[in-house]
Amino acid sequence: MLKVGLVSISDRASSGVYEDKGIPALQDWLAAALASPFVVVARLIPDEQPQIEAALKTLVDEEGCQLVLTTGGTGPAARDVTPEATLAVADREMPGFGEQMRQISLRFVPTAILSRQVGVIRKQALILNLPGQPKAIKETLEGLRGADGQVETSGIFAAVPYCIDLLDGPYIETHEAVVKAFRPKSAQKKPA
Repeated sequence: MLKVGLVSISDRASSGVYEDKGIPALQDWLAAALASPFVVVARLIPDEQPQIEAALKTLVDEEGCQLVLTTGGTGPAARDVTPEATLAVADREMPGFGEQMRQISLRFVPTAILSRQVGVIRKQALILNLPGQPKAIKETLEGLRGADGQVETSGIFAAVPYCIDLLDGPYIETHEAVVKAFRPKSAQKKPA
């Protein structure tokens, strides 16, 4: 079964100044998008690089998460250290994920170029830094559709199930009305 780590990184939310919206947005999106069973392990932590690194290591190394999604801490401010923490625990970079997230966000705001989101692999897990706002989380995961409902720009999650396959993780199926997982024909399982 897929195990997903969710990490919301925010000084103010982790100290109770305001309610975290990142983890609920991720949980709701996953519940709508995934046809396969999954479990979630969530963490709400401040913008502190050692704590972010420790959370990512724990989720992959001890909790056994095959996918870890972070939200927050990817801008240019001095306290935004999520990408540095993510790269510090990485075995390999997956630059296409960050590139595609910025491409999607640029359709809405010119400040998307300030985002420093990264995607990496640690052991046999994929770690992705997502935007901090629920609307942007949904757009980058799901992609953009035209007025006719057809996908105009693929979201990053379309590539996640096949990436998890290549890392020897569980076979993940999605609800195509939300996001269609892309796999080469040779990697597709026949419906039961």
